[in-house]
Amino acid sequence: MADDWWWPKRNRRKTILLFLERKVSEMKQLKKLAASILVLALTASLAACGAGGSSSSQAASGQSSGKKLQIGVIQFAPHPSLDNCYKGFLQGLEEVGYKNGQNVTIDLQNAQGDAANGDLIAKNMVSKKYDMIMGIATPAAMSAYSAAKGTDIPVVFTAVSDPVSAGIVKSLEKPGTNCTGTSDVLPLEEQVKMIRAFLPQAKKIGVLYTTSEPNSVSQLASLKKIAGNYGFEIVETGVTNASEVATAAASTVAKGVDCLNNFTDNNVVNNLSSVLQAANKKKIPVFGSEVEQVKNGCLASQGIDYVALGAQTGKMAASILKGEKKAADLPVFLVKDFSPVYNKTVLDSLGLSLPKDYENAAEVK
Repeated sequence: MADDWWWPKRNRRKTILLFLERKVSEMKQLKKLAASILVLALTASLAACGAGGSSSSQAASGQSSGKKLQIGVIQFAPHPSLDNCYKGFLQGLEEVGYKNGQNVTIDLQNAQGDAANGDLIAKNMVSKKYDMIMGIATPAAMSAYSAAKGTDIPVVFTAVSDPVSAGIVKSLEKPGTNCTGTSDVLPLEEQVKMIRAFLPQAKKIGVLYTTSEPNSVSQLASLKKIAGNYGFEIVETGVTNASEVATAAASTVAKGVDCLNNFTDNNVVNNLSSVLQAANKKKIPVFGSEVEQVKNGCLASQGIDYVALGAQTGKMAASILKGEKKAADLPVFLVKDFSPVYNKTVLDSLGLSLPKDYENAAEVK
């Protein structure tokens, strides 16, 4: 402004006043803008907090906003008993509001009887951050538990005879791990009583079992304790994989056993035809551990309803997904209901009669 000092004083004063008024106006506008920005920031912050609380609440109830829950299911092998477990699992979930394809997506994968496959499947499910993993049969449950250990992904299982020996729970009453489910513990004493009734003169029961399946190892130990009380000797043969089952069955039969008895050993049951073939050559019966084995050629069994067992697992899974229970605190369910079943065609082919104590046993075909 030094060059403008030639202006009259009145003009200089007017110019200065106009300049100051303009600056004051600009400052007022800046204050209004700053206030507006602050209001917007606070509103956004409150909205974010509200959205976060809503999401947490929905997750606890098993319903994420606009996103289906994802459950990975690992079935160890493709045989009817385990198929029934999966069927029941879907039923149990649906009974309490979770329907596959609607509010939950279920990824069923089969390990084809190979534990290494189960491990890979489980690791992949964990990497995809599924909301839950479910294992059908002991090896599948072990794969799921191992892969999810150290994460917040809960694991449920079904058809695991001895989850404590398998190392996936600390106790049946209080699992203490991020894992729980249902156990198909066998009624071995009832089974031995039934064998004695069908074969009054028998002395030796042959057993095939997979040495790497904890459930089979524990079942064998229990059977040995019981068998002597009924005058039986147990002739055991361990196998490590599917390729050994046929040879082991033939070897066991050749030792002069009066019958064979199956556990819920996935490797053996998945190769049941080889076991039956060896037994049929010697005209000796095979006693199964559940109804599907009897349908497929075993003489009789104290039957477990695997659809019902799977349904119970589905209900337990739903309770965890809804946030009602934690897997670590949810007791393992032990199957309690058994009923004798027999195959009349096999009974007739062996020239045997239905024992009087089992006249009410259900016939399966």
